[in-house]
Amino acid sequence: MTPAQSTSQKTTPGCSRTTMNGKPVLYRAAKTVLKTDASAFEEKHLCDGLILNPGDACAYSCAFCYVGPMMRHHSPPILQAHEKKTGEVLEFADVVIRRTDSVKVLLGQLLKRSGASKYPDDKDQRVVFSSSTVDVAANLELLRETAELCCKILELTGWHIRLLSKSHLLPKLVEEEMIPAKYHHRLIFGFSTGTLDDRVARAFEKGTALVSKRIQALHWLQDNGFRTYGMICPSLPQEDYDRFSQEASEAIRVDECEHVWSEPLNVRGESLVKTLAALQSAGLDKEARQLAAVSGAGNGQAWEEYARQTFLAHTKNIPSQKLRFLQYVDGKTAGWWAEQRKNGAVLLGNTANAMGLTRPSGLR
Repeated sequence: MTPAQSTSQKTTPGCSRTTMNGKPVLYRAAKTVLKTDASAFEEKHLCDGLILNPGDACAYSCAFCYVGPMMRHHSPPILQAHEKKTGEVLEFADVVIRRTDSVKVLLGQLLKRSGASKYPDDKDQRVVFSSSTVDVAANLELLRETAELCCKILELTGWHIRLLSKSHLLPKLVEEEMIPAKYHHRLIFGFSTGTLDDRVARAFEKGTALVSKRIQALHWLQDNGFRTYGMICPSLPQEDYDRFSQEASEAIRVDECEHVWSEPLNVRGESLVKTLAALQSAGLDKEARQLAAVSGAGNGQAWEEYARQTFLAHTKNIPSQKLRFLQYVDGKTAGWWAEQRKNGAVLLGNTANAMGLTRPSGLR
């Protein structure tokens, strides 16, 4: 029995747990799990327009999460149906939402009616990113689902897969050959490490592995010759940006990462407000004051300075050909950031698009 075959029953509602990581598990009958026109994430250089999303709502709960607003068309009917059935009123962050029969749906996207692959060209080595909505390794059941989905992609296409997690379980995919060894060279592993302080991370990342455990997992992959990348984001305002960047870069071993992404906090939805509240609730007064000082109405310049100082510090520690610093710009800031593209700045948003400052990825 192959790794792909061994877990097929675990992706169906009838055989899966009703709770996961302390949250109720809900299901959505989605038509796709593979998005093939993800231009926003291609502009971030995370993929070549291909994203694998086996779920809508994550088993983890991060204060800065931006996925809720993205799922505003899909999640309300699921939550309303749950309320009607149980009388329980839940928010998006309170549940895990998985896509029903994810492997079957993926096969429907990868195969022709004849059973042949739609993407048989081995020279088609585009990169798939997983995931833009959920953590792919938040527990062993989700890790097995990830393994099965990845196996199907690797068997039926020539694509490479970039995986991102806040879990220390990700190395099991290769250590235990949940994905066969013949495909390992097409996997690229990354861990979110916006802070190296376990106490700070624990304040706004609920249920995740300690950052120190993620770093250990990253080092294991690097020590064993697997492809890795860095994800120093989202990062908070700092007292000493140079020291922060140096320590973060050393921790992820920049020399052994193919690329390194970084960005400030995402301000979509209530992520900023919730992150500030989480810091205050955890008694992290210094970090809360620093974030409050750059956020809110009238603090646009302070926020811009926070982003620029973070970026400039990273340019001292991460080679420009590796750095992917994600920055949304407007008419006032686009000029300065446009000059920094050669140093690793990746410009995003409507203004960047209108000015022709975004570009397709084509990166490995």
